[in-house]
Amino acid sequence: MSRRGRCEPLPRDRGTVSLFTVIFAVFVILLAGLLVDGGLAIHARQRAADIAEQGARAAADDIDLAYLRTTGRPRIADGDSACARARRLVARYPEVNGDVGCVVSGDRQSATVEVTIQVELQLLSIMPGFGTFTMTSRASAHPQAGV
Repeated sequence: MSRRGRCEPLPRDRGTVSLFTVIFAVFVILLAGLLVDGGLAIHARQRAADIAEQGARAAADDIDLAYLRTTGRPRIADGDSACARARRLVARYPEVNGDVGCVVSGDRQSATVEVTIQVELQLLSIMPGFGTFTMTSRASAHPQAGV
């Protein structure tokens, strides 16, 4: 109340709550995007590693039987057939994009497979510059006898 006994109007907030709500909503969407799309990134990394490991095992499983019977030691039969075997296995996974890298070592004691997975962002794709990203993983395996 004023000195004269009359109430004076309170100052208006002039939309500060609306501005706060808009800014807060943007931050909530960004945080939700980090949670959801961050989870997708972690899953994609694990999935790429799993597929690369399976491909490397498939390549290392192509054992040169004649060499094994002669020497008692396992080695990969042929780099081309081992890599073809790995590529056939990896081709079963629809999320793998592009060429599958495969290398058999010169002594044919290990095979290395590299796969790439492309991930579509769910919430952060509304932001410019964010849409898809790729995860690449590489794994190696070697043949073993007597397992």
